Amino acid sequence: MIIGRDIIVVGIQAWDIEIGSNCKNIAEEMSRFNRVLYVNAPLDRNTKKKEKEDERIAKRVRISKGLETDLVEIKKNLWNLYPKHMVESINFIPDGFLYDLINKKRNAIFAKDIQSAVDRLGFKDFIIFNDSSMFLGLYLKALLKPKTYVYYMRDYLTKNPYWRKHGLRLEPKLIANADVVVNNSTLYAEYGAQFNKHSYMVGQGCDVSLFNDEDNSIKVAEDLSAIKHPIIGYVGFLSSRRLDIDLLIYMAKTKKDWQIVLVGPEDDNFKNSELHQKANVHFLGSRDSSILPTYIKGFDVCMNPQLVNDATIGNYPRKIDEYLAMGKPTAATATKAMEYFKDDTYLASSHAEWVEKVQLALDEDAESLQQKRRACGLSHSWENNVKEIYKYIDSFEKGWPD
Repeated sequence: MIIGRDIIVVGIQAWDIEIGSNCKNIAEEMSRFNRVLYVNAPLDRNTKKKEKEDERIAKRVRISKGLETDLVEIKKNLWNLYPKHMVESINFIPDGFLYDLINKKRNAIFAKDIQSAVDRLGFKDFIIFNDSSMFLGLYLKALLKPKTYVYYMRDYLTKNPYWRKHGLRLEPKLIANADVVVNNSTLYAEYGAQFNKHSYMVGQGCDVSLFNDEDNSIKVAEDLSAIKHPIIGYVGFLSSRRLDIDLLIYMAKTKKDWQIVLVGPEDDNFKNSELHQKANVHFLGSRDSSILPTYIKGFDVCMNPQLVNDATIGNYPRKIDEYLAMGKPTAATATKAMEYFKDDTYLASSHAEWVEKVQLALDEDAESLQQKRRACGLSHSWENNVKEIYKYIDSFEKGWPD
């Protein structure tokens, strides 16, 4: 446990991002017992031009002109920094010497704004926690001289063309230079270990309080009452980039007595798929996140029918924690990330094996298994996730045992 320290969090997602963020959750948890400065990425010229009508960009422009404060206290022990100075958009520059020269200048501009906040807050012997900022975070260790520099990997960013162009060369350098590398996937931990032996899997946090049904207080959604059992269900965005439509068609055809229930918005491929012609496939549409537990409660087996590709192979599937927290039998595609859950889920690698594993999940469900699954899902809290991160920071600062 780390208490009474100063921590600087930098990353690729600003505090005012519209969607949820691991990095924000981690920062909030760290701020329970430490002072935390959450740093937004600086505004770049390209974003300023393209998104000038966005109020969030307008706010940054006002801050750059000194019309608003750059340092905002979010709550006790937690501040948000809006860097005053703009940096150039340089991803178009060919990889190599010129890019590195300009990127060093960008890092220096960014570091100057961070140092200003550090001085005003009186931070000392601070930890830098870098969430995947492989370009603007590349030289911060040398520029800001933290006591400990942590690099956090939670996505395979270099599979994305934007990050791949320079990241294939630069991210390994950053990883090698970090004091500690922490990851939310076994795949990423193994990747990081190629460049830094202190690369560790720390799991993932999740706010599963909404899905805690230990007192049996959650009611089954009313629109499930007209659907026969067994119900094999999924909640979440129905994305054909991530989910296997052909698998769902195979299951619907092979097991006509199974009712496949899909709760969430659809992309165009799902909307136009053969699934809509199957009598035992039910699209219930988008639902507010606050009532998703009522749907999971009515499922006999929960599923995550992922495709295996660059977008899914390493990503931590947060919905698995939600399913397990409710004690539900859970089937999923076998990926590197799912190895973390292998003792509490049913993993399948082929369409035929999927049918076998779902049937097994139906056949052997029992109260003892439900309790074991609940314990697994509920253990993956942000508090426990951050404790794992602290464990490796503490080991570094005390001198690695090896």
